[in-house]
Amino acid sequence: MLAATILGSSMAFIDSTVVNVALPALQASFHATLVDLQWVVESYGVLLAALILVGGSFGDRFGRRLIFVAGVLIFALASAGCGLASNIHQLIIARSVQGVGAALLVPGSLAIISTSFDEKSRGPAIGTWSGFTAITTAVGPVLGGWLVEHASWRWVFFLNLPIAVAVVGISLWRIPESRSADSGPIDWPGSILSVLGLGSLVVGFVESLDLGWRSPLVVGSLILSVGSLIAFVFVEAASTSPTLQLTLFKSPSFSGANLLTFFLYAAVGIFFFLFPLNLIQVQGYSATATGAAVLPLILLIFFLSRWSGGLVAHYGSRAPLIVGPLIVALGFVLFAVPSIEGNYWKEFFPAVIVLGFGMSVTVAPLTTVVMNSVKKDRVGTASGVNNAVARVASVLAIAVLGIVMVKTFAAHLNSSLRHLVLPPRVLAELQANETKLAGLQAPASLSPSMRAAINSSIREAFVFGFRVVMLICTGLSLASAYVAWSLIPNDRDRLKLHATVSPDNDRPQKM
Repeated sequence: MLAATILGSSMAFIDSTVVNVALPALQASFHATLVDLQWVVESYGVLLAALILVGGSFGDRFGRRLIFVAGVLIFALASAGCGLASNIHQLIIARSVQGVGAALLVPGSLAIISTSFDEKSRGPAIGTWSGFTAITTAVGPVLGGWLVEHASWRWVFFLNLPIAVAVVGISLWRIPESRSADSGPIDWPGSILSVLGLGSLVVGFVESLDLGWRSPLVVGSLILSVGSLIAFVFVEAASTSPTLQLTLFKSPSFSGANLLTFFLYAAVGIFFFLFPLNLIQVQGYSATATGAAVLPLILLIFFLSRWSGGLVAHYGSRAPLIVGPLIVALGFVLFAVPSIEGNYWKEFFPAVIVLGFGMSVTVAPLTTVVMNSVKKDRVGTASGVNNAVARVASVLAIAVLGIVMVKTFAAHLNSSLRHLVLPPRVLAELQANETKLAGLQAPASLSPSMRAAINSSIREAFVFGFRVVMLICTGLSLASAYVAWSLIPNDRDRLKLHATVSPDNDRPQKM
C-alpha cells in the first residue's frame, strides 16, 4: 500500500520539478518563446491547483482506490502524449491532462493511507510516505537532467509509464476500496468557477506578453477571471458542501498561514522556473548538472524537517515563521549576485544552502500552524487548502513575474543593442523574438564577432532580468515574515505550559 501511494504521488511531484530542467531543451526543440514555456508549466499547475480539492471529494464519494487508480491512468496516458508531442501545442494540451490526473491521485494517496492504517501506525506511515516522496522529488531533477542530456527530453515523460503500471498493479492487488458514508454532493459549480477563474487569470497575464494588454483575448480573460472568482466566493458561501470552506478563514492563524504560504511559494515558484534557464542557457551548465545544482536545497529540507518540527515545541510557531522567511530572503539576495559563468561552489552553492535552510526552518512550523488552527475534523480540508494555495501562488507568480522578466530583459537588451551598429532588419528580428529570453540567438548571417557581441548582450540582459526577479522574491519573502509577525499568534507560552504541567496532578511531564 505504501509502495503504491509513494510511487503514485511521486510521479506528480517529480513532474513538477523535472519539467523545469527540460525547459531549455523544449525551447530548442520547438523554437518556443517564454510564453510557450510558461504554458508548459502553467497548464499543468492551473488544473492541479484548481481541482486538487475536488479530487479529494471524488475519492470520498466514489471510492478512494478507484479515483487514485483513475488519476494514475490519466496521468500515464497524458505522459505518453507529452512524450509523443510533435509540437508545443500538443505538449501543452497533454500537460493539461496530466494536471487533471495529478489532481486525482495526489489527495488520493494520503487519503488511502489515512483510512487504511490504524491510529497507532498512521503517523509512521505518513512519515514514511513524506520521506520517500521527498527522496524521489530530490532525485527526480538529477535523473531528468541526465535523461535530457543523454537521451531526450521525451524520456522525462516516458519514465512515468512503467511506474504507473506498477502502481496500478499494486493498487488493484493490495489496496482495499474505501469511501465516506456521509460524503456530501460534489460542488460542481464551485469546481467549474475555480478552474474558470484561475485559468482565465493566467491566460490574461501570460498572453499579454504576445498580444498586449489591449487585446480582446487578454481583456476578456481578465474580466472573466474577476467575475468567476467573485461568483466562486458567493457560491462557496451558500453551498452546503463547498469545495473551499470559507469558514476556515475566520481563524486568524489559518488566514495568516495561508497568506504567508502565498507570498513564500510565489517566490519559490518563479525561482524554480527561471533558475534552470539561467544555469543552462546563460551559465553553460549541462542538464544533469542543473538538476544536481538544487539537490542540496531539497536534501536540507528533508533532513532538517524533524529538527525544524522541534522548533515549534521550544519556541512556538511564530518565531520560526518570522526567522525562516528572513533567511529565505537572504538566499534570494545571494542569487541576485552572480553574473555570467560564475563558479557554482563560490556563487550559487552558498545561495542554495541559505535558501534551503530558510525553507527548512519554515515548512514544518507552517504545517503545524495550519493543522492547529482548525478543529480536528477539518485538518484534512485545511491541509488541502494550504496545498492548493501554494500551487496557486506558484502558477500566478510564473504568469505575473514572467512579464517582469521579459520587460526587464527587453529593456536591457535594447539598451545594449543601441551600442552596436546593426542593420535595421536584424534589430527588428531580435526585438520581435525577445520573449525567447536567453534562447534568443544572433542571426547566422552576421560576422562571428558581431554574433558573439549580440549573444553576450542577450546573456547579460537575462542576468539583469533574473536579478530584478530575485529582488522581488526577496520582497515576497520579507512580506511572509511580516505576515507571521502580524497575524500568527505567539503560542510559545501555551506550548510551554502544555509541556510542563500535567492536567491531572500538575506534575512536570514531557510533551
